[in-house]
Amino acid sequence: MTRDESLARLRERPPFDTLIVGGGISGAGVALECARAGVRTALVEARDFASGTSSRSSKLVHGGLRYLAQGDFRLTRESVRERTELLQAAPGLVQPLGFLLPVRAGDKYGRWVLGIGLAAYDVFAGARTRRWHDTASLLEHAPTLSPNGLKGGWSYLDAETDDARLVLRVLGEAERYGALTLNYLAAETLLRGPNGVEGVTVRDRVGGEAFEVKARCVVNAAGVWADRLRGQIGAKPKLRPLRGSHLLFEAWRLPLAQAIAFFHPDDRRPIFAVPWEGSTLIGTTDIDHRDDLDREPAIARTEFDYILRAAQSEFPTLGLGEADVVSTWSGVRPVVASGANVDPSKETRDHLILEEDGLITVTGGKLTTFRSTAVAALQRAAARVPKLKSVRPDAPLFAPLTATTVDALHDAPQDLSGRWIARYGDEASGVKSCAGPVEMLTIRHTGTAWAELRWACRSEQVVHLDDLMLRRTRLGLLLRNGAADLLPRVKVIAQGEIGWTEIRWNEEVAAYRALIARCYAVPGMPA
Repeated sequence: MTRDESLARLRERPPFDTLIVGGGISGAGVALECARAGVRTALVEARDFASGTSSRSSKLVHGGLRYLAQGDFRLTRESVRERTELLQAAPGLVQPLGFLLPVRAGDKYGRWVLGIGLAAYDVFAGARTRRWHDTASLLEHAPTLSPNGLKGGWSYLDAETDDARLVLRVLGEAERYGALTLNYLAAETLLRGPNGVEGVTVRDRVGGEAFEVKARCVVNAAGVWADRLRGQIGAKPKLRPLRGSHLLFEAWRLPLAQAIAFFHPDDRRPIFAVPWEGSTLIGTTDIDHRDDLDREPAIARTEFDYILRAAQSEFPTLGLGEADVVSTWSGVRPVVASGANVDPSKETRDHLILEEDGLITVTGGKLTTFRSTAVAALQRAAARVPKLKSVRPDAPLFAPLTATTVDALHDAPQDLSGRWIARYGDEASGVKSCAGPVEMLTIRHTGTAWAELRWACRSEQVVHLDDLMLRRTRLGLLLRNGAADLLPRVKVIAQGEIGWTEIRWNEEVAAYRALIARCYAVPGMPA
């Protein structure tokens, strides 16, 4: 369904049972569980789907060793179990990822303390993956590691994903069950009635018109912006926006067979170096984000230098420098504030669910635990929508593929058919069928096929060029200068599928180039 068709249905349909505000992973999870329960469901997102924290993460679906360090065994247990479920439910989209955890002389946590934490990981997962390696064995697995003070290290198993595509896959599944999902539709004003919140006035940021959407239950899943809606009912702020930033290198410059978890040489904070989508990312920071939340976040020079120093210290023989950085990105986490003036890294990462005058707020969720968080939120909403009592966390996340989809992909290249099934589900056959001549070729090392851009323009509510290059595909992150050298060919696809005029294309390119220079490049580099 096109965006215009969804917009028309949103305006024409009678009041919804559930209206979700926010199109990140938390909102997507809520929309899927609502739609699967058979309730009339709509989701609106003020910007693009996954354009907030859910496309700017470290790409990890993990059990959270840091939660153990904070003594939060309950959250670790939930995270490990949800990770295991996602690996089974979304193979190829959520993928196993081996980790190495070097142990060095003077580390705060030595071999035995880390081993106890990893043992708890294994107990929660129901399978042993941890293994101790002496120094020689560890360097065989990761020969670029610094040998300074190295005493050996642990290996264990976690998982990774393409975070934006996970959101889009969950939203696509929600749509299969009848949910309406709209991007660039901003929730402006809560509608109040005798029963409290009864809907929202929304504004179409494409066409400019505003209209009311009534609903028996409104779920506020707006992430770091959630306090804005809560403020309309007089609620006090609950969130502490924290920024996490990342650097991305080409894999040949930072070659890893598995992820490396290590401690920053300056402050001993955990840092991750992760092979991802044919490249290697490294991060993250954890600092208070004091900028305007409506302005796209960007890495600060101090953050850039901090992460680069970590990479140089852990992988000294590689000679990594500023020129090796392909791209950067920053996300703002909706962390629940403790109220104490504590170090940002010590704030709890647990989610928050509130019911206030009929407004259900769910925030602080994570890629790993989005589903259990959604189920818990809808237990609160069941007082207004009794059908939601049927929501259960043990239902399959995604419906099985139809025989039609399997048959349609039988002659596609095996690597692409597996990739498309993982990322698009039953829409994978549509991706294949829309491919023009040579559009099943992949783009350099990214794994992305040209057909994926065409499908996104045709069927995934692409409104702006950055939607296509940064979230429907990840080309703007994975290739230098936001993949600017690909734009002439992208232009042909976008104009053919979306109908952008020459003037509109030039406007989109100018805005995209400015965005890349401001928010995704090395800070201080000329545009």
